Amino acid sequence: MARIGVISMSDGRDYVHSGIAEFISTTEDHLVAALTAAGHEVVRGTAPISDNALASSVARIVAAADVDLTVFHYAVWAFPHFTMLAAGATPGPLLLLSNIDPVQPGMVGMLAAGGALDQIGRTHTRLWGAPADPALIEAIGVQARAAGAVASLRGSTFGRFGGRPMGMNTAVANTDQWQRIFGIDVEEIDQWEIVRRAELADASEAKAAREWLERHAAGVHYDGAKLTPEILERQIRSYLAVRELIAEWRLDFSGIKGQPELTQYFATMDITEAFLNDPYDWNGPKETHVCATEADMDGALTMQLLKQIAGTPVLFADVRHYHADRDIWDLCNSGQHATWFAARSADPAENLAKVHLYPEVFFFPAGGASVHHLAAPGGMTLARLTRKDGDYRMQLMLGDFETYDEQTNESLMKQSTWEWPHAFARLDARAEDFLSRFGANHIHAVPGDHRATVRAACDLLGVTIDEFVR
Repeated sequence: MARIGVISMSDGRDYVHSGIAEFISTTEDHLVAALTAAGHEVVRGTAPISDNALASSVARIVAAADVDLTVFHYAVWAFPHFTMLAAGATPGPLLLLSNIDPVQPGMVGMLAAGGALDQIGRTHTRLWGAPADPALIEAIGVQARAAGAVASLRGSTFGRFGGRPMGMNTAVANTDQWQRIFGIDVEEIDQWEIVRRAELADASEAKAAREWLERHAAGVHYDGAKLTPEILERQIRSYLAVRELIAEWRLDFSGIKGQPELTQYFATMDITEAFLNDPYDWNGPKETHVCATEADMDGALTMQLLKQIAGTPVLFADVRHYHADRDIWDLCNSGQHATWFAARSADPAENLAKVHLYPEVFFFPAGGASVHHLAAPGGMTLARLTRKDGDYRMQLMLGDFETYDEQTNESLMKQSTWEWPHAFARLDARAEDFLSRFGANHIHAVPGDHRATVRAACDLLGVTIDEFVR
């Protein structure tokens, strides 16, 4: 969940404040209890703000607790300049919250404070209602989760292995723009480091990992040419090499160019990318590490934001084909679907029981295993940061992943590239609208409806929302 600061504002007249202090505290108690019950950690102000000195000192203490979001709480009329002073001591996102009570003019206090913040251009959001209202608590949670996701980007480092893949302009971002908008640094790492370190990786772990995959996957389909035990171990050693580089360079998320150098002369990065994005590997549970194929920078950034919002692995796929007769999109890309999507289970064995490792196709002469499966059904949030005339926009929509009977699934997958992972998506977007507006060939998804949090995060970042609806 999120860490939320709560600071209550009061009247600056001593005789008024003394008469309403208990009401403010009781109302704040209810708010804090509701937020805590929803799973959030709450940092309370040490006292209601009733004078200038308290406005600054209380706000500094809350800010020092590294909260994701600070709530200025208005249960009563409050002097607006207290809000201005507290805001000056609070560098993070602000939410102004008014209690709804016909006796006490908390709404008046919030509007006066919000107007003052507007006059100086201080961004904030506003909500109002009773703490007993679950919808209000969820709305505060949305803002807090969005603020936490945005904060997690700032000061992070993206590792870019290789350069632009196959002339793909949408996979390359402006590093100055990333630093300015998102606070992200970019570390450039040559793909040769993957090759070099893979040769030095632990051969015994690579063998054990291969045997683990052979035991747990639905099938490892060696063909003696494109996929052999030796090539599979080379892919596993590449994963170990990238894990080592992530730790050494302290990378928060990454992308691997792959094509054409590695895919022609070394091995595909499908195993590396799939298991970096998975919440486990042969050593057990682990933190997911967003890794985008084709070193897609804006794709990886979208994935990192969605990961922080949803707390799950994030899908990466090409928008491969539209089955007009079914109004279904085949989202398919070599290697990039984490195996978790096969069943979306916390048990790796349950997911891997639906995963096949097939020899790579003609695109990739160096060979390797392609991580084949069909994504499990369910509601999804699909999104992608794209740029139009240099400005970022978040293209956003709902959708559903679907599966059918075995014969239909197989028939549909064989119409594109059978060996790769697939997701059959019914999008909340008309095909003609989507194909006319969508600004990339890659798209990303997480389970559930997270649109409200994505919108709130983009609002904090100053990124416009381009939402698809039918």
